[in-house]
Amino acid sequence: MKLGLGLYTSMFTDDNLRFARQLGVTHLVAHLPFPPGDGVWEFLDMLRLKKYANSFGLELEAFENFHPAHWHKILLDLPGKEVQMENLKTTIRNMGRAGIPVMGYYFSLAGVWGHWRAGNNNTGGRGGAGIKSFDYDLVRDAPFIRLGEVWGGWKVDEHATPGTLGEVSQEVLWERFRYFLENLVPAAEESGVRLAAHPDDPPVPVLRGVGRLLTSHEGYKRLIEMKPSPSNALEFCQGTVAEMGQDIYEAIRYFGSRGKIAYVHFRNVRGDFPNRFDEVFIDEGDVDMVRAMRAYQEVGYDGVLIPDHTPHVTCPASWHAGMAYALGYMRACLQHLGAA
Repeated sequence: MKLGLGLYTSMFTDDNLRFARQLGVTHLVAHLPFPPGDGVWEFLDMLRLKKYANSFGLELEAFENFHPAHWHKILLDLPGKEVQMENLKTTIRNMGRAGIPVMGYYFSLAGVWGHWRAGNNNTGGRGGAGIKSFDYDLVRDAPFIRLGEVWGGWKVDEHATPGTLGEVSQEVLWERFRYFLENLVPAAEESGVRLAAHPDDPPVPVLRGVGRLLTSHEGYKRLIEMKPSPSNALEFCQGTVAEMGQDIYEAIRYFGSRGKIAYVHFRNVRGDFPNRFDEVFIDEGDVDMVRAMRAYQEVGYDGVLIPDHTPHVTCPASWHAGMAYALGYMRACLQHLGAA
C-alpha cells in the first residue's frame, strides 16, 4: 500500500511537496485541480502538474472532484447536459494521455453539507482541537436548495429553472447517475482511467429535499452493478462508510476483494451513526484503524491511502500538524503490517 496526501492546487507549493516527501508520502491526490476554463481540463495543464509533483519524487495518483461548472447540467438534468458530457469525456481522455489513473467524484446535489461545527475555532475535539461534527436533527428540516444560492461555487439561478429546485427523489437521481455512468465509463475504459465514486457525506437518506444515493453498502453495490467495469470504482471514504452504521471491516473486504477500491480516505469517526458523529483524531474513533489496515492488506489492496478531515491542532501550522500526526500514524501501521 502507498502513503498519499490530498492537496488543492493552491497548495501545490515547493514547501508543501517537500513536507509530503519528508513525512514518507509517495503519492498525491489533487483536489479540484484546475479552474473551470472552457469546460475541459487541458492535457498540458495536467502534464505540468504531474511533472511538478514528479520533480519532488511524488506521483500524481488522482484528481478529485469535477468542477461544478463542468457537470451541473448532468446533475440537474438540464438542457445542454450532452455538451457537458462530451467535455467530461475529453477531460478523461486528457487524463489518460497524461498518465493520471484515477478521477474521484461525488454524484450529489446537496454535496458534503450539514456539518454544524467545523474549522479552527469550534474546539469540539480532543484538547479543544478543531473538528467537524454532524447532527441530523439540526438539519433534517432544512429548506430546499433555492435560486440565488451559491452551490458548489456557482449560483443556482445561473442554470436552474424558476422557483426552487424542489424535491428530487432517490430514484430520479439514480436515473441521472445511470446516464452519467453509461456515457462516461466507456471513455474511461478506453483511456485507462478509473472513475471513483465518493459516498454521501453525511450518509443520511435526504438532505434539503434531495435524495442521497450512496448512504449504505447496498448503495455502493448498486453503483458498481449498474455499470460493471474496472473503470467503475470507488473513492472509498472509510470515515463516511463507517458512518453508515454497518460493518466497516466487511465493507473493506467485500469491495476490496472485488478490486473496486481505487483509493482510500483513511479517516476515523465516533458517534451514533449515521445521525450524529464527530470526525476525530485517527487514534481515538470507533474504528480500529490497525484492523482496517489489515483488512485492506488481506484482500490484496495495493493502492493509495490519504488522511482526510484531520482535526486542526492548536499551533501556527494547524493543518500541517494535523496531517503530520495522521501520516505518522498511518506509516507506523503500514510498517507494523509489513505493508509499507
